[in-house]
Amino acid sequence: MRIRVMIAEDERLAREELTYLLAQEEEIELLPSATNGRELVELVAAHEPDVVFLDIKMPEMEGIQAARMLAARKRQPLLVFCTAYENYALEAFGVNAVDYLLKPIEPHRLQQTLTRVRGRLQSAQAPQAPQGTLPQSTRVAKLLLDDGERFNVIDPEAILYAMRDDRVIQIYTATQCYTSKMTLQQLEDKLKAHPFFRIHRSYLVNILYVAEIAPWFNGAYNLTLKDAKRTQLPVSRSYAKELLKLLEGS
Repeated sequence: MRIRVMIAEDERLAREELTYLLAQEEEIELLPSATNGRELVELVAAHEPDVVFLDIKMPEMEGIQAARMLAARKRQPLLVFCTAYENYALEAFGVNAVDYLLKPIEPHRLQQTLTRVRGRLQSAQAPQAPQGTLPQSTRVAKLLLDDGERFNVIDPEAILYAMRDDRVIQIYTATQCYTSKMTLQQLEDKLKAHPFFRIHRSYLVNILYVAEIAPWFNGAYNLTLKDAKRTQLPVSRSYAKELLKLLEGS
């Protein structure tokens, strides 16, 4: 699958480095690059890229604002944010970004992103099922949570983490906490198509929001999220090794 890629980056060295890394990958067609958000919006209209790698901090129009304008287009490119700042991840996923890369960008991490991009593009190009039917295997677009009084519909990618609390589970986003009577295992099964990992028998975390992991004691760790509260969660010894390998991309 050939992927048409556009870069929006105001720093020349960073732009050239990303261009070089992408040029090493197969079936990548590099389109003209933008140096600010306003120029990006114009170039997207002219060239219709499949995916845009954009910085957040840019002159004239910042990346998040440009992303919101691109989201209003009938044909929207996929978005990958590339930034030196960790604290914009929640905003990035608020505009349905495919991924969030921290500079300097590691080649193996870029390859993971491109794998995700290819998956999204292939899904978009797949034949549509007849109206009123679903394919046998389909990704969960929204998560339906029954709290006993109502059904809450939430975006799985907005979930930071979930925890078991007595006979219910609590599911946290950046702004809300939802309660459900399903088990943590049932939630984990529903989220298999998304980047969630069990870090403890009572905790399930979205690994896209992991900021850091620090040793605690007896082989256990403390995990810190990228949310405004810098929430800390326990990582039990039995899950720690696999989590570290997953985050390293090995």
